[in-house]
Amino acid sequence: MSHRKADEWLKTGVVIGEEVDSARIAEDVIIHSGCRILGATTSIGPGCVIGSEAPATLDHCQLGRRVELKGGFFSGATFFDGANMASGAHVRAGTILEEEANGAHTVGLKQTLLMPFTTLGSLINFCDVLMAGGTSRKDHSEVGSSYIHFNYTPHQDKATASLIGDVPRGVFLDQKPIFLGGQGGLVGPARIEYGNIVAAGTTCRKDLLESGKLHIPETLSGKTIDYETGIYHRIDRIIENNLLYIGNIMALKAWYQTVRRRFVRDAFDQACLDGGLKNLDLILAERIKRLGDLAGKMECSFQRLEANGGSEEIIEAQKRFHAEWPALKSKLEQVVLPEPGNFVPALEAMNNEGSYTQTIQSMKADTQAAGRIWLQSIVDGVAQLWR
Repeated sequence: MSHRKADEWLKTGVVIGEEVDSARIAEDVIIHSGCRILGATTSIGPGCVIGSEAPATLDHCQLGRRVELKGGFFSGATFFDGANMASGAHVRAGTILEEEANGAHTVGLKQTLLMPFTTLGSLINFCDVLMAGGTSRKDHSEVGSSYIHFNYTPHQDKATASLIGDVPRGVFLDQKPIFLGGQGGLVGPARIEYGNIVAAGTTCRKDLLESGKLHIPETLSGKTIDYETGIYHRIDRIIENNLLYIGNIMALKAWYQTVRRRFVRDAFDQACLDGGLKNLDLILAERIKRLGDLAGKMECSFQRLEANGGSEEIIEAQKRFHAEWPALKSKLEQVVLPEPGNFVPALEAMNNEGSYTQTIQSMKADTQAAGRIWLQSIVDGVAQLWR
């Protein structure tokens, strides 16, 4: 069909905002009745299907090829080729679903990065997370149904983003999958290594940094104890995990600018690349802000610890974080990323005629090794700003 104007779509029960450029909606897109398409930056690529299970609202979203958003609310998110979400979704800004990443019904996402093939079950709240792992739709990282990432603390802070997998290895689509069992949760900020399983029906409260483990968390004992919000204890792990998360986001941004841009075939691909980069910038700004909010709470915390005979080591760490945050913030905002070195010549010699995932997985081992070293150097550079 030819590109329709907004009033022509309205006759089919679809609302297209006046600000939407009809040229940014591919001719073969299927949009079911009751859907609303809004936002000047919205782009819907070939083969996409919107609202097949329930009405869907798209606002400032970018969709690649064959994306299916079956019902719900989607705002400020980017979906690469083959990504899909079932009905009842609530997906907000800072979210990127890479190739064939998907979620079942009633999933809430915000500032969420799902790398290729990652699968979410139903009834999930999974904000402030980067998740990778797996090699295909049959071998993928998965989150079981009724799962939550706990991203807000009793101290009322959100320096809690969790890294499930990583970018330097995850982008090459050759790592063991991670499985988070259903009806459970993860308390951020946490890190989970590839190849790990967290038992269903449990809440993980620690980093899992060894591969190939089944984690069965201890059951909490029932008791009521004195507790005062606003008093932090050991913060080194929180700071370290936040900086590692920021470093991984910077590494992914460098990957988009250096590698993904080579796979732009048309205006729809360019819109997804632009949307992805914008969302990565949103995530970086949010993570730096949240870490700064945490630093701002340290003065009250260490003063109360001092008044109550707290550990001198813990007090000194909090004083240092509070005092050094302005300089650390400045460094984070002015990070100079290392050059990719001999990784680029190897990229230029590659044949990019296949899909993104096929081409990445066909890289020679030495090319992958060079890419991993480059990306890991970005992460390490950020992590070392605190050490």
